[in-house]
Amino acid sequence: MEKLVIEGGRELHGQVRISGAKNAALPLITATLLAKGVHVLRNVPDLRDTRTILRLLESLGVTWERQGHTLRIDATDLNCSEASYELVKTMRASVLVLGPLLARLGRARVSLPGGCAIGARPINFHILGFEQLGVTCRLEHGYVDAEIDGRLQGNTVYFDIPSVTGTENLLMAATLAQGTTLIKNAAREPEIGNLVDMLIGMGAEIEGRGTDLLTIHGVEELQAADTAVIPDRIETGTYLIAVAAAGGEATMTHCNPGHLPALLEKLRAVGLEVSGQDDEITIRALRQRPLKGVDIKTMPYPGYPTDLQAQFMALMTLSNQTAVVNETIFENRFMHVAELKRMGADIRIDGHTAVVAGLGRGGLTGAPVMATDLRASSSLVIAGLAASGRTEISRIYHLERGYENLVSKLSGLGARVWKTQE
Repeated sequence: MEKLVIEGGRELHGQVRISGAKNAALPLITATLLAKGVHVLRNVPDLRDTRTILRLLESLGVTWERQGHTLRIDATDLNCSEASYELVKTMRASVLVLGPLLARLGRARVSLPGGCAIGARPINFHILGFEQLGVTCRLEHGYVDAEIDGRLQGNTVYFDIPSVTGTENLLMAATLAQGTTLIKNAAREPEIGNLVDMLIGMGAEIEGRGTDLLTIHGVEELQAADTAVIPDRIETGTYLIAVAAAGGEATMTHCNPGHLPALLEKLRAVGLEVSGQDDEITIRALRQRPLKGVDIKTMPYPGYPTDLQAQFMALMTLSNQTAVVNETIFENRFMHVAELKRMGADIRIDGHTAVVAGLGRGGLTGAPVMATDLRASSSLVIAGLAASGRTEISRIYHLERGYENLVSKLSGLGARVWKTQE
C-alpha cells in the first residue's frame, strides 16, 4: 500500500489546471443508462471513483471506451438490473443507477451504498421519492429491491432536507415517467445543473434549473448525449486553501469562480488576496501576514460546502485567533481532527462544532498521519504543506478517489511531495 510523503514549509507558486468534477461526472455517467446509443462525455476525470462506476455499468451490459478525458458509453444492450455489493460498497454514488434502471427497465436491485466513513448516508429520500412515482421498494439483506409494473407515474416529491443524490436520482427517473413530476426543496448544487443540461440535451423537458423547484415533463424516450463535465469546485477550493496555508501565489485555471461564492468570501475574510475572472482564480498569500480566524458553517449550496470543511479547518490551525467550525451536513465529519492534533493542532470538539485555537504560521509540525476519508485526507495534505518537517500520510487511496494527478499538480507548484510504499 502506498503512502504520501510531504516535506513542508515551501511556498507554492504557479498554475494548476482544474480537472472535471467528480461529483458531476458520476451522475452524468449513470444518466447514460437512460437511452440507447453512444453517449459522449468530455472532461471526465480519471479517478478511482469514475473507474468504479464504469465497472458497475459494465456489469449491467454497458460498453465504454476512454480517450484521454473523453468517454464514449454505449448503453444500448443494457441487460441487467442488479448492482452488486462488491461494486457498490466502495462508493455511495453507485446508488445513482437506481433511478435510470427503474426508468429504463422497470426494476432495480441495488446494494446499499458505501464510501467514506463520515456517518450515515441514508437513502430514505430516494426510496420515499420513488414510492411517490409508483415504485414498490423493499429493503432486504442489504439491498434495495425496487420495481414497477409499466411506466413510472409523475407526482410531487418533497425533500425535508435538500439531498444532492436524491435530487439527481429522482430527476433522472422522472424524465421517462408518465406525466409531470415536481421535485420540491431540490438541491441546487452546480453538479445538478450539469445533469439538467445533459438531460435536456437528450430530449428531456425540465424547468427550474438552478432553483429548489424542478418540474419534469416525462417523455417517451431520450437520445444519446454529448456533454462536458463542469470544473471541479472542490478540487479548486482545495488548491486555493493549500496555497493559503503554505503561502505563495498561484492561479487555478479551467475553473468556475461562480461555483465557489462562500469559500472565496471566507478566504478574503481570512486576509488573503483572491481574484476571479472568466475561468481563473488567483490567490496571493504572504507568509509574513497573519491569518485571521474565521468561522464557517456548512450548508447546502450556495452555502459553505461540507466537502471543503476539513481543508478550511486545517487552514484555521495556522491563524492567530480562534475559529469555530460548525458541521451541519454529516455527523462524523470531524475524523481528521485527531490526525491534525498529531501535527500539533489545538482543536476541541463539542457535538457538531469544532473550536480551533490558531497556532499561527509555523505552529504545525510534520508527523505520520492516517487518512480516514476523501476530504479529511486532503486536509492532511494541506497541513503537511504548511508544517515544518516531514509528514507521511497513509491510506491515500482515499485521495485517489477524488483528486486527479495530485502529486504532479502539487509538484508543479513547487511542493516537495511524492508517493512511496508503506
